[in-house]
Amino acid sequence: MTDLSPVVSEGLAWLHKRGTGVLAQRMGIEFQEFSAERSVATMPVEGNTQPVGLLHGGAYVVLGETMGSMAANYHAGPGRLAVGLDINATHTSSARFGHVTATCTAIHLGRTTTVHEIVVVDEAGRRCSTVRITNLIKDLPPVRSAN
Repeated sequence: MTDLSPVVSEGLAWLHKRGTGVLAQRMGIEFQEFSAERSVATMPVEGNTQPVGLLHGGAYVVLGETMGSMAANYHAGPGRLAVGLDINATHTSSARFGHVTATCTAIHLGRTTTVHEIVVVDEAGRRCSTVRITNLIKDLPPVRSAN
């Protein structure tokens, strides 16, 4: 069995240096594990609910987009950028309290596209949502001078 600890630690270091963005921070998304192949993150239900007290469907999508896009950008490497092409979510249960845990798994890590599946479960381990995101990887545009 191969020890992935150094790889996971390297990924978390990259993620912490880059940041996840203001929206992910406001929603309380926290990564426990991070690589292009597999990531695990949590998000609180409180503060991310719809009026009837269920975790908002859009919150599941933000969690999935954050995880899949960050993984795709990590895979893309220096000088390249991953941008979303498609995202979809199927909600099969509803979280009402505590935290949800999401596991992001790479389905395809190519030169120009990535596909990740994000499975979100509640504290009882029930699957609440399945998100799939496809990202396009492209070269960063050249920096233009102001002159």
